[in-house]
Amino acid sequence: MTLPNFFIIGAAKCGTTALYHFLNQHPQIYMSHFKEPRFFALEGKKLDFRGPADRRGINRGGFTDIEAYRALFQDASSEKIIGEASTLYLYSQKAPERISHHVPGAKLVAVLRNPVERAYSAFLHLVRDGNEPLSDFAQALREEEARIADNWGPVYHYKQRGFYYPQLKHYFDRFDRDQIRVYLYEDLKSDPSGMARDIFRFLDVDDAFAPDVSVKHNVSGIPTSATLQALYLLVGKPNPVKTALRPLFPTRVRRGMRSMRLRAVRSIQSRNLAKAPRMSPEVRAELSEAYREDILMLQDLLQRDLSGWLK
Repeated sequence: MTLPNFFIIGAAKCGTTALYHFLNQHPQIYMSHFKEPRFFALEGKKLDFRGPADRRGINRGGFTDIEAYRALFQDASSEKIIGEASTLYLYSQKAPERISHHVPGAKLVAVLRNPVERAYSAFLHLVRDGNEPLSDFAQALREEEARIADNWGPVYHYKQRGFYYPQLKHYFDRFDRDQIRVYLYEDLKSDPSGMARDIFRFLDVDDAFAPDVSVKHNVSGIPTSATLQALYLLVGKPNPVKTALRPLFPTRVRRGMRSMRLRAVRSIQSRNLAKAPRMSPEVRAELSEAYREDILMLQDLLQRDLSGWLK
């Protein structure tokens, strides 16, 4: 069985779920049904992360064995591009070396967002799913170092995951620049179709294909109903029954079922999310100052103006 030749490496809460679904519509691209296997970050690791979301999330859904990982792509047939989208790869120190070892010719896409906004969005995501015990973002930031020391999973590293420069530098040190495309979240928001076409050209597949980019994915917000929230978690999150039944259905049927499930999840979610409160000016200023030097180095690395992130 084959390994993928394309990876969306991150960053988390930067539109990668939407991008995954855009690319998965293309007939020349096969994306693993499991969006974030995280194999190249977790290979050979015993998964024992301690955060509230980790038992149901990374500990259960992380792939550590290469044969199990290869099996994710066993249904690929004539597709030119075989890919997956593990946002942990950007943050992982080991993923760049492992990907370059196993798939040296891989093509890589990263999407980056203002790290201040990314951190808050990551916090709200866990609040939405009932996996963040704190309701105050500032307090969660103060707890971050202790949580990392206590082996809470990377999803709780709100601040640390926003230091993009050293993360991307590891990839630029190991891969040719023509193997890497880095986009901004603003690109995805302002022109998702144009960004999809650019990625299709990067992957050397038919760029005339027009994916449906109208659907919003993985929207953050504050749940308003405990009952609807429980239903959302039941329908939308992985569980052993769904995992056990999946191999019994042909690929085309599974894709249709996933589409139906996603529509149901979005319907439940849209009824139950209130707009999140604004980040406090004090926290925003503190984070902006913490990221300033990293942003300046990042814009030199990418040769792209990031001054908007410094305001």
